[in-house]
Amino acid sequence: MLAAANETQLNLPPWVWYLTIGIAVAVLAFDVIWIARNPHRPSTKELTIALSVYIGAAITFGLVLLVTKGGKLSGEFFAGWLTEYSLSVDNLFIFLLIMANFAVPERLQQYALMIGIIIAIVLRGLFIWAGATAINRFSWVFYIFGAFLIYTAWKLVKEGESDDEEYEENKFMQFVERRIPSTKEFHGTQMFAKVDGRRLATPMLFVILALGTTDLLFALDSIPAIYGLTREPYIVLVANLFALMGLRQLYFLLGGLLQKLVYLSVGLAVLLAFIGVKLLLHALHENELPFINGGEHVAVPEIPIAVSLGAIVVILGVTTLASLWKSKRDAQLDS
Repeated sequence: MLAAANETQLNLPPWVWYLTIGIAVAVLAFDVIWIARNPHRPSTKELTIALSVYIGAAITFGLVLLVTKGGKLSGEFFAGWLTEYSLSVDNLFIFLLIMANFAVPERLQQYALMIGIIIAIVLRGLFIWAGATAINRFSWVFYIFGAFLIYTAWKLVKEGESDDEEYEENKFMQFVERRIPSTKEFHGTQMFAKVDGRRLATPMLFVILALGTTDLLFALDSIPAIYGLTREPYIVLVANLFALMGLRQLYFLLGGLLQKLVYLSVGLAVLLAFIGVKLLLHALHENELPFINGGEHVAVPEIPIAVSLGAIVVILGVTTLASLWKSKRDAQLDS
C-alpha cells in the first residue's frame, strides 16, 4: 500500500524545485539577451525548431514521470499541459490586438513578447503558490474553483468572440499611462529613452506591462483549471512553464491560423465546464462543509485522470477540426 501511495504523489527534495527554476531562468535569460541583441521577426525554421524543442521536452518530462512515478501523475501532467497550452492559445488573440493597438514594429514584437511572458511566469508562480496553500488548508476551496470555472465557461459561450474584436486597456494600464511621462516613438527594445533632455517611457514599456497583466487575468481561469486535474504544485509549475515558454513561437506560427479557430471559445468553454464539474465532484467527495450531508463524506464518483485526459484530447481535437472545416467552407462560399 505504501508503494502504491508513493506512485500517486511527488515527494521532491527542495533541490529539484531550485534546479527546475534555475533551468527556466537560464533559458529565459538566454532568450532575452539574444533577442535584445538581434531584434527581428523569427523565421519559420527558427520557430519550428524552438517549438519542437519545448514540445519534445514536455513530452519527455511526461514520459519520465510515467516510468518513475506511474501513469496517474504522468496523466495529470499531460492533461494539465494540454489544458494550459489550449488556454494560452486563447491569449494569443489578445496579444495580437495589443501589438496592433500600440503599433509595435514587427522586428520588436518578439522582445516584447519575451519580457511579457517572463512577467506572466512570475505572476503565475505566485498564483500557483497561493493556490497550493489554499488547497492544503481548505479543501472546500474546490467548490469555489469549480463554480468559478463553470461561470467562466458560461461567460465564454454567452460572449463568444466579441471580447476578441478589440483591445480595451485595463484600469492598471490606464493608471500607469497617466502617471508616467512617455513618448510615442519606439527606441528599439528600450523601455526608457532620453528625449529633449528628459527621460521618458517608450511604448515598449506599456506593451510589456499590457502583455504581462493581461496574462495574469487569464491565469484566473487556468490555475484553478489545472488544480482541477492535479494537486501537485510541481506539476502545475512545470506544465505552466512548458506552456508559456512555447507561447512566443506559437504567436508567430499561428498568427494567421488563429482567425480560423472560430470555435475556440466554445471548445474552451466545454473544457472549463468539464474541469469545473470534476472539481465540484472532488469537493463533494472530500466534503467538509457541515451544511452538506452533515459534514460527512458524500458518496459521489470522481472522474479518473485517464478519463480527464481523454476528454481534453477529444474536446480540443473536435474544436480544431470543426473550426478548420467551418473556415474552409466559409472561404468556399465567399469565393
